[in-house]
Amino acid sequence: MSRPLTDQEKRKQISIRGIVGVENVAELKKGFNRHLHFTLVKDRNVATPRDYYFALAHTVRDHLVGRWIRTQQYYYEKDPKRVYYLSLEFYMGRTLQNTMINLGLQNACDEAIYQLGLDIEELEEIEEDAGLGNGGLGRLAACFLDSLASLGLAAYGYGIRYEYGIFNQKIRDGWQVEEADDWLRHGNPWEKARPEYMLPIHFYGRVEHTQTGVRWVDTQVVLALPYDTPIPGYMNNTVNTMRLWSARAPNDFNLRDFNVGDYIQAVLDRNLAENISRVLYPNDNFFEGKELRLKQEYFVVAATLQDIIRRFKASKFGSTESVRTAFDSFPEQVAIQLNDTHPALAIPELMRVFLDIERIPWSKAWDITTRTFAYTNHTVLPEALERWPVDLVEKLLPRHLQIIYEINQRHLDRIAAMFPKDVDRIRRMSLIEEEGVKRINMAHLCIVGSHAVNGVAKIHSDIVRTQVFKDFAEIEPEKFQNKTNGITPRRWLLLCNPGLAELIAEKIGEEYVKDLSQLTKLHKFVHDEIFIREVAKVKQENKVKFAQYLEREYKVKINPASMFDVQVKRIHEYKRQLMNCLHVITMYNRIKRDPMKLFVPRTVIIGGKAAPGYHMAKMIIKLITSVGHVVNNDPVVGNKLKVIFLENYRVSLAEKVIPATDLSEQISTAGTEASGTGNMKFMLNGALTIGTMDGANVEMAEEAGEENLFIFGMRVEDVEELDRKGYNAEDYYDRLPELKQAIDQIKSGFFSPKQPDLFKDVVNMLFYHDRFKVFADYEAYVRCQESVSQLYMNSREWTKTVIRNIAASGKFSSDRTIKEYARDIWGMEPSDLKIPPPNVPRDVADEQLANDTADNLHM
Repeated sequence: MSRPLTDQEKRKQISIRGIVGVENVAELKKGFNRHLHFTLVKDRNVATPRDYYFALAHTVRDHLVGRWIRTQQYYYEKDPKRVYYLSLEFYMGRTLQNTMINLGLQNACDEAIYQLGLDIEELEEIEEDAGLGNGGLGRLAACFLDSLASLGLAAYGYGIRYEYGIFNQKIRDGWQVEEADDWLRHGNPWEKARPEYMLPIHFYGRVEHTQTGVRWVDTQVVLALPYDTPIPGYMNNTVNTMRLWSARAPNDFNLRDFNVGDYIQAVLDRNLAENISRVLYPNDNFFEGKELRLKQEYFVVAATLQDIIRRFKASKFGSTESVRTAFDSFPEQVAIQLNDTHPALAIPELMRVFLDIERIPWSKAWDITTRTFAYTNHTVLPEALERWPVDLVEKLLPRHLQIIYEINQRHLDRIAAMFPKDVDRIRRMSLIEEEGVKRINMAHLCIVGSHAVNGVAKIHSDIVRTQVFKDFAEIEPEKFQNKTNGITPRRWLLLCNPGLAELIAEKIGEEYVKDLSQLTKLHKFVHDEIFIREVAKVKQENKVKFAQYLEREYKVKINPASMFDVQVKRIHEYKRQLMNCLHVITMYNRIKRDPMKLFVPRTVIIGGKAAPGYHMAKMIIKLITSVGHVVNNDPVVGNKLKVIFLENYRVSLAEKVIPATDLSEQISTAGTEASGTGNMKFMLNGALTIGTMDGANVEMAEEAGEENLFIFGMRVEDVEELDRKGYNAEDYYDRLPELKQAIDQIKSGFFSPKQPDLFKDVVNMLFYHDRFKVFADYEAYVRCQESVSQLYMNSREWTKTVIRNIAASGKFSSDRTIKEYARDIWGMEPSDLKIPPPNVPRDVADEQLANDTADNLHM
């Protein structure tokens, strides 16, 4: 038998990673050596691996710059409609390999670095993740940017350049410990500061009503400094921009007024202003009403809108007419998508600019505003909905509060006219909640101020329409839409699973990378014995590689022949990591009861971060690690069952674990997970799914056939029925002996002998206030897991099911999602125009583009 190919050799074979031209390789080596010498000021004798990473990053970046400039120049000349994606989170991960793939440079770089006597994978591992997000919402924004560029749309991502991203998670003695993520410590080669576009942002102050109009005065000023990161499309020479704002104190900060003598203190106090962009709030699906967070939300919104308006006014075809009509075309030129309610203040801020600065009358300003904005809802959990105290908004943004009150007054007048007697409806639909502390309901503000509202999976959008925002949907049903989430196949297949990507390309060609719906062609090969074997072989290689990584990094040995059963996502009660944990305990007890009985070996891998202030989530981590300690050290169990808590789960670790997974756990209580996107990544990478009918699982089952997923448990209707009836956890505990045994072990200290009552809070929650009904789905879950093991024993049938899943995963490309947003919400058409590369002279390029445009019109 021939020896297996090294990763290096495998990567060389892969055509979808670009051609290796001799000139190309020579040029890259030259660029690498030039940057090592001139940028890093090192020679090969003293250079460290990190220096080599930076030299490579700068070399690859050089290939972006010409395309970046040309793309922006093209937008300026053609003046297309632009879409602005506003998000407080962009969970980008690493940039180097993604850039090489999208530019078609991967193979040439591999070869160049190899010829320089270096290991490219080792260099790639040095890059820090850009962890500017918590989970799904932030990663979705990153996938969307990739698709927007790959579809040739004139798009900009706008957010905050947090100095510290999501914390690094360490597990010490089984507990989560947080460490600051100082991701910029060594510098970021992918960003370019743009101090020439720095903008003033105002806070506090008071409102003056004068003859000329309203003025917001006596404010404190913070400057917003933009940093631009290039976003390359896949092989189309388009490079869009992500612009992240950093807070800077003005130079006269604390030195203008009353502050007479204490110069040193005044300079030290600059930190107070600059703290705005210091750190990402680490909450996922939870609202924490802190003043600093509100400052962040206004900071990004105010800076971004100034930038959008500057670009609109400066555009080549910018209006030269009087101010009164200058903004008429604004919604035809600008679309703004709000990623959840976090940037909701954009609505009153745009109104403030129109009313107070541009002097546009209310009705016209409001018409322009609502036609510009659209809002994406990401959760139905009540604790996640943003409800800002009126007092806080009044202090920080007094003018915006007045505008919100006026928006609300006009909104409620309209409702009262439609439903004259229905005071309860008026109370429910108000932007202001009057019970207890007066609060602003930011979701209501977004709905009223947008022309489109969407959920992120069919089932979620139905819940939004028929339950959460029912009153609003009854009045304007046409406003409510669905846009099922997607993932970029560039990062989540080509980059993370080259073996599978190439295997697919051999069967159906390379076009699927840009059009993932073509994966349906794989249905022809479900019974192809050679293909079945090769798919299984790629999975096995990925498992071995991940097992080696775990052994290297965490000194844990795992059996690559076992089923890799994986649940990686933020730790939250609604995601029910506890149910997974109870299943682990049940498997352990079955092995102990009958050690000789056939058992399908499993490695259960659970990973994810808990919000630092979320006590229950931290207890869940401690329980998982404690169960792991018992299971992994029991000689009777041997290598039948292992439990691994995956430390510091993040984008770059997802890229390693997902391709190695056999079973994907998507087990939230029906009606709680808006969509999920990890579920899609696992499906595309050849894992089978065990899951509830929740989020996008529903559509995955629809695409692949429910018989090709392991679907179990209550549906939304069953959960509602159980709520009406009243959920009583003790009923299940009394009726199910294996559940009783597991709970009794947790309760008695079997997994925490030194502190027998360590998990009393967890047990108490499960019995008396479990909103997510873990016990109600336990029996169905365990039974479903038995059928998973059954199928896993038949490798051929398992792999055929895997192929059916991969073939059905095409819908879940973010390219499809973005096409739907563009057509249904933004009024834009994706373009397959290829902007000519930088090495084509300007006049030739213009001619090429003119011909391409003509061809496109005739198609």
